[in-house]
Amino acid sequence: MSQAESTQAPTARNILIATAIAFAVGVVVLLAAILPAEFGADPLGTGRLFGLTALSAEENPFEEAAEPHRTDYVEFELGPFQSVEYKYTMDMDSSLVFSWTSDTEVYFDMHAEPAGLGAEYAESFEQGNADNRSGSFHAPFAGIHGWFWENRGTRTVTVRLHASGFFVDSTVFRDGGDYSRVIEPVTN
Repeated sequence: MSQAESTQAPTARNILIATAIAFAVGVVVLLAAILPAEFGADPLGTGRLFGLTALSAEENPFEEAAEPHRTDYVEFELGPFQSVEYKYTMDMDSSLVFSWTSDTEVYFDMHAEPAGLGAEYAESFEQGNADNRSGSFHAPFAGIHGWFWENRGTRTVTVRLHASGFFVDSTVFRDGGDYSRVIEPVTN
C-alpha cells in the first residue's frame, strides 16, 4: 500500500472536534490574556496574577486639574523646640511635587485634614526625623494637606520648602494662630 492510499481525509466529526478545541483555546486566551492586557478587564483574575493588567492602555496618562498650576517657595526659621505647620488647600486627586530641606534634622509629620471635618479627622501619611524629603503627593480627599515641622534640637534651624502643583492657597499655623498665603497661578 502506498502512502497516498493510506492517507484519508478527516471526517466531519474530526473537523468539528478540532474546531471546538480551537474555539475553546481561543476563548481561554481571550479571557486570560488579551482582555486584561489590552482592555484592563480581568474576568478570570489571571491579569492581576501575571501582571497583565499593568499593560492595559485603558487609562489616559493625562489628568485634567480643577485648579491652575502654582509654584511655591517658603522658609521657616525654627528656634529650639519651636514648630510650624504648613498646609495647602487641595481638591481630591490634585497632585503636588515637593522638596523640603532643613539645616539639621527636624521632626516632621506629613498629614491632611478633610475639608469641613476638623483636626480630629486628620490622617498622617509619613512621620519621622530627617533633614530633607522629596516626592509627590496625590490628595486622597479635598482639604488641607501639608507638613508639621518641629525643631527638637538646641540650635536654630531653617526649613525650606519648594512645591509645585494644583493647590488653591496655603495656610501657616504657628504660635497659636494661623494665616493664609495667596499663591498666584503660574499662568492665567
